[in-house]
Amino acid sequence: MAAAISLKLRVEGMDCGACAVKIENAMKRLPGVSDIDVNYSLQSLSLVVDEDRTSRHAIEAKIKALGYAPVDPSGSIASSLHDDNRDVTESAWWSSSKGRLVIGTGVLLMLAFAISDVEPTWSNRAYTAAALIGLLPIGRRAFAGAASGTPFSIEMLMSIAAIGAVAIGAAEEAAVVVFLFAVGELLEGVAAGRARAGIKALIDLVPRTALRQSGSSVETVPVEDILVGDTVIIRPGDRAPSDGTVIEGISEVNEAPVTGESVPVGKEPGSKIYAGSINANGELRVEITRTAADNTIARIIHMVEEAQGSKAPTARFIDRFSRWYTPIAMTLSALVVLVPPLLIGADWFTWIYRGLAVLLIACPCALVISTPAAIASGLASGARRGLLVKGGAALETLGKIKTVAFDKTGTLTSGHPLVTDIVVIAGTEAEMLAKAAAVERGSSHPLGAAIVAETERRGLNIPQAFGGGIATPGKAVTARLKSGFVSVGSPRHAAEQSDISDEIKKRIEALESQGKTVVVVSEGKHLLGLVALRDEPRPDASDGLAKLRALGVHAIMLTGDNARTAAAIGSALGLEARAELLPDAKLAAIAAYKSDGPIAMVGDGINDAPALAASSVGIAMGGGTDVALETSDAALLKNRVAGVAELIALSRATLSNIWQNIALALGLKSVFLVTTLFGVTPLWMAILADTGATVLVTANALRLLRFEFKS
Repeated sequence: MAAAISLKLRVEGMDCGACAVKIENAMKRLPGVSDIDVNYSLQSLSLVVDEDRTSRHAIEAKIKALGYAPVDPSGSIASSLHDDNRDVTESAWWSSSKGRLVIGTGVLLMLAFAISDVEPTWSNRAYTAAALIGLLPIGRRAFAGAASGTPFSIEMLMSIAAIGAVAIGAAEEAAVVVFLFAVGELLEGVAAGRARAGIKALIDLVPRTALRQSGSSVETVPVEDILVGDTVIIRPGDRAPSDGTVIEGISEVNEAPVTGESVPVGKEPGSKIYAGSINANGELRVEITRTAADNTIARIIHMVEEAQGSKAPTARFIDRFSRWYTPIAMTLSALVVLVPPLLIGADWFTWIYRGLAVLLIACPCALVISTPAAIASGLASGARRGLLVKGGAALETLGKIKTVAFDKTGTLTSGHPLVTDIVVIAGTEAEMLAKAAAVERGSSHPLGAAIVAETERRGLNIPQAFGGGIATPGKAVTARLKSGFVSVGSPRHAAEQSDISDEIKKRIEALESQGKTVVVVSEGKHLLGLVALRDEPRPDASDGLAKLRALGVHAIMLTGDNARTAAAIGSALGLEARAELLPDAKLAAIAAYKSDGPIAMVGDGINDAPALAASSVGIAMGGGTDVALETSDAALLKNRVAGVAELIALSRATLSNIWQNIALALGLKSVFLVTTLFGVTPLWMAILADTGATVLVTANALRLLRFEFKS
């Protein structure tokens, strides 16, 4: 007894939502087949099959009968990047089944034209032959679809219309309609291929080979052979083969392909490297931390693919609508044929002709593809700019956001304290800061690390401490320097050791009222000065919040930090701040704002997980980290506050594009319907109401790939 297995196939020729529906319906009718996932934007089919009940051969045969080509993608370029194995190469249009149909029907049409020109009496027979021969593959797909649970397919409508046209003597128009239908399907495929170009571009970011170092030898190996812990060499101009950590070398790296950040980022030992980033100058030795199948690029690809495969609310509505739309349209076509001749004795030929034209206009492809084409382009456009959205539902919701709630630490602020003020009491500023750094050097405390970093930034010489610092938890750190014992501690500890004048106390209170932490530097019992530190706002925070306000979105800060610090940061950034919120209080605040409209929560994706999940859309900050890719509904790889406004603007552009597409699809059909009923539209133009609209809708959706945020 064979166990159920997972099967993944690439399905060539599947270029629209209607194609995916046909394949899904066909798979549902096969015994032992479950967990069906069809993604037309990626031309992929995945399912679970019990091979005792349905063989793989039967599945492939059913797909072929519908007019598509199932392909085993194992061993493809993409397989080295992630487990959605598939071939990513695009064949030339003339070698595809749709291309061959265009060429074949075109040749038949030209032959019929030539025959009718040479022997006019044979004209009708020549065009009839051209129409019926060209219709054969379309008709086979129509009846295969009907047998598999999709009776109202575009191929069925086409077949009925073409055969009907031949029957009433309009063979010439029938042949032209078949040819135009083939051209329209080819153009759909070309447009869909362009929409898939975003994924291919991401795959191409990762080199196929890498320079792996083993001892003193260096060898070129396929990128999929690199293992965690291997050391690779990245030369100037090379792309990183996978994620890793720099262990030797200093250089600048262009991370724009991954994060969208255009400014090169400095790298040194200990720095992270992302797959696909480009080394600018110095040679780097990098220890690999992720395999090719699990690196940042692979996970971005996987996330975008899953997002493109998911249906947005509008897309689900259109799908439900189209299930009723097509049968209603076919009923309308029948009424157009029957009612005028039966009620008022109108000419049968005229109204059969017009009814067939209505049948062609009724094809739902343009309407069905209107939403997913825009969503797929919006998701791909965002991914290329470091804005990752996990699905069409989140992308749609972002455009409707009324309020954005920010966590403070690590989101609006840098996440670590910086020296903001230095008050000298005795000696010089440089001497006092250098002595404080000498005491704190080697300390793991964030405040001590910030003092050392500021001293090094200023290029000051740090004195040698003898014996290391002695820490008194919660009070001070003391070390012996050449000049004597120096302490860096809290104001309370300093007051216990020596007298602090009222003037210094007032200065300490003033700094603390600004949300800053103050430490006192003293030598023996003599005060040398004060150092104030605070987790400062990100450099781009103010600009990012201004962009949100320009979009009409209200911003608030929800933090568990103390009220004084929250008020200071909120005042500096010009936004409402709610402080000292425990997780339950944060959730209550989110719920209150949510009752007034959709709210987005922006956090670091770790301690904000409950609030991120409770919001309408959770947005994680983080430059390519696991948290940024795997937590929440969206992630900002640029790690900038301005990315929130860019996400909302992209969503609004996508929503606008969706409604433009729906208007194009229904508007063009409405115009052609009216002109058809008045006898203005011939059959060959009626087919343009669908194929033409489908191409226009897809082309309009592709404009989102060039989306640029305008502040």
